[in-house]
Amino acid sequence: MPADEVTLPDECRPIAAEWKSQRAERQTRRHLEQRDFDALREAGFLLGIVPEDDGGSWRDAAVSARPICDTLRLLGSADPAVALVSAMHPAVVSFWLLNPDSAQPAWEEQRRAVFASAAAGEQWGTITSEPGSGGDISRTRSTASAVDGEPFLVGRTYELTGDKHFGSGSGIAHRMVTTARPDGEDEPRMFVLDTSDWSPPGTLAMSMAAEWDGVGMAATQSHAMRLEAAPAVRLEYDGPLTDVTSGAGSFVATCFTAVILGVLDEAIATAKQQLAGKAETMRAYEQVEWVRAVNEHWLAVQAYEGALRAIEREDRAAALFAALLAKEGVAELAEAALGRLARVIGGGAFSRRSPFAHWYEDVRALGFLRPPWGLAYDNLFALSFAT
Repeated sequence: MPADEVTLPDECRPIAAEWKSQRAERQTRRHLEQRDFDALREAGFLLGIVPEDDGGSWRDAAVSARPICDTLRLLGSADPAVALVSAMHPAVVSFWLLNPDSAQPAWEEQRRAVFASAAAGEQWGTITSEPGSGGDISRTRSTASAVDGEPFLVGRTYELTGDKHFGSGSGIAHRMVTTARPDGEDEPRMFVLDTSDWSPPGTLAMSMAAEWDGVGMAATQSHAMRLEAAPAVRLEYDGPLTDVTSGAGSFVATCFTAVILGVLDEAIATAKQQLAGKAETMRAYEQVEWVRAVNEHWLAVQAYEGALRAIEREDRAAALFAALLAKEGVAELAEAALGRLARVIGGGAFSRRSPFAHWYEDVRALGFLRPPWGLAYDNLFALSFAT
């Protein structure tokens, strides 16, 4: 990369700086602001996952994965909720980006259409989780019925019915992927929903079942939705759904890890600034807890860097294992470090006026993200013997 080339993190740095200056107000929000995503779009964030040949800035994983993840880390330090919703875009588009297959013309045509959508400024998201599934998309109880219709995206048209939740970015994303079981088929498939016209309380096809009221990541609009014959387009990949998800899995996991790490970066930096004046008078216990928090932050950074280096080597199996290890490791380290910082800073850290109270709940919520803990460790256990 030329020394004078402006990177995606550089383009987004002024945005993050502005958001940090608004922290007190942002941490009280229970909703998303469209202007935040407009700013990221204008900075070229949505194009980061679009191949250069299709009008974007993605070259290959070895070159382009790091700028996207580093940008999400930067955004996570400024506004974790907006960063998480933003992370969904590269994570979802990577299902198409990182699984090329020239032997499947329909899939290749759909890939081009997805890239064109992102290049046109459409934001992508996901609403795959279902109540009672434990985050396992193979346990979907939603149904999909094939119908004749004019598709909003290249692919076969369906209508989906079922309950979904944790739709982060509801009302912001123009397209959302989800899963359902097609009539007459044994295996679940992935579909794309047109959510460009969605607004509370939604439509008959896609209505809000419960507004997101989480303690952590409170402003992500991760609403629960009810689908009633909702128009959808099927992924045209001819093969197991796991091929698509595992092909993009290392990048997806590292995008989410970047957001968690960004929160921890800012918490450590803020605590260091607050504690600098009393460092010489800190009690032994406080000194130990501070050093342990600093060490946990350092370990989290190493885990994140290790995941990125594995992706850059383009060894798919090794990268997936490294990225999943990093995600769970960073989630645990971040939660532990935030708890230590609170004990060192004192009871004021638990005030709603304190950023640490919000950050602590944010990293706890992020730890459950795609997949939740139980399924995550099932996957890690299996990969520990397969890699």
